[in-house]
Amino acid sequence: MSARHQVRVGNVLLGGDKIAVQSMTTEKTSDVEKSVAQILRLENAGCDIVRVAVADEDDARAIQSIKNQIHVPLVADVHFSAKLAVLAVESGADKLRINPGNIGSDAEITRVADALKAHKIPVRVGSNTGSIEKHFLEQYGVSARALVESALANVSVLEKCGLEDIVISVKASSVPLTVEAYTLLAAKSGYPLHLGVTEAGTEEAGKIKSAIGIGSLLLNGIGDTIRVSLTADSVKEVYAAHEILRACGIEKEYVEVVSCPTCGRCTYDCMGLARRVTERVRSVQKRLKVAVMGCVVNGPGEARGCDLGLAGGKDYCVIIQKNGPDERVSVKDAERVFFERLEGLLK
Repeated sequence: MSARHQVRVGNVLLGGDKIAVQSMTTEKTSDVEKSVAQILRLENAGCDIVRVAVADEDDARAIQSIKNQIHVPLVADVHFSAKLAVLAVESGADKLRINPGNIGSDAEITRVADALKAHKIPVRVGSNTGSIEKHFLEQYGVSARALVESALANVSVLEKCGLEDIVISVKASSVPLTVEAYTLLAAKSGYPLHLGVTEAGTEEAGKIKSAIGIGSLLLNGIGDTIRVSLTADSVKEVYAAHEILRACGIEKEYVEVVSCPTCGRCTYDCMGLARRVTERVRSVQKRLKVAVMGCVVNGPGEARGCDLGLAGGKDYCVIIQKNGPDERVSVKDAERVFFERLEGLLK
């Protein structure tokens, strides 16, 4: 394929100008109440697409009930069963995630492909270092080439069934291997790419690995949708994904909070205020820049270009506003006044 292909997942377009943020539920899918509650939390955090695991028929049948109560596209993650894949599609899934290599015989793969075509929904085919077929491992070892060849071989199976709405992923827990694989894949295929570093780890380590891996690919123009995989609350995956998009300059409508690392000159709770401000504006879609600085030596100058800034001092703090005069306020009143000014900007 020479040109970038576009795939629509519900009301979300992959392969267009926007990078879609994805996450996955951790509740048993057949527990509709808990699944819906988690998905609504993910929606509120800014998730564009949510995936659920389909391990049995109850999970597959629950998809319709879940979809009736949420507002984002729902992806069914199915392995080892063509029957479950078809049932998930017929239950209203907006996208299917499979590996043709573990679905079954050619006839079963064709059955799944026919269901996808009949319902006009896309499919994601992914390979990772734990699912590379034996013959590719024997030929290339655990490598970017093996990941890509494995994924494309599975894609070709679906193409032969007449499918065109395909998304591909090639994930590894190694950041360099992930970046190498996606770079190779982008040169070989025009299908939308689902980016992620798999098994990235707990929140802190996983965010760093994902930021480096996903971020470096995005900065090179590779990738159409992302999932930050964390051994943590799924909402934190969504927050991390948006932080990556913002750091890459892709997501524009947000409140940027800049803050200093503090030093011995800082005599107020700068770190605490920076955390509280960040939490307040995390989901606000408005282009603003806010500064929380530790002292009055460099703080006022560094905050001068922001919409709102605060620089702390021993006896007073200075609140800097782009369209207003600087204010001196007592240390004890500084946070209250700062948040009042911030709320005014957010309205």
